[in-house]
Amino acid sequence: VDDLIRGMIAMMEQDQTTGPVNFGNPIKSSVLELAEQVIRLSGSKSKIVFQPLPEDDPQQRQPDISLASTMLEWQPLVSLDDGLRETIDFFKRILAGGL
Repeated sequence: VDDLIRGMIAMMEQDQTTGPVNFGNPIKSSVLELAEQVIRLSGSKSKIVFQPLPEDDPQQRQPDISLASTMLEWQPLVSLDDGLRETIDFFKRILAGGL
């Protein structure tokens, strides 16, 4: 979220309008890898259940951030592990009644 907010602010500060800008992370990952990472970081005992994928579902997620990089000089700064840890901690606090 921190990276997304930085990118959105940078885009709003531009004088020119460009169209859609991708603020994702260009590191390749599959949904399975992401699910395994969330389970590992959260200490969950959840099981991964496989369902049929839609026909047009990409097997790897790797967004093209070249427009954000060149036009806004934007790069993601928060690693996926750090972002997931912060997100997991946030939801743990909510579930514990801390927010």
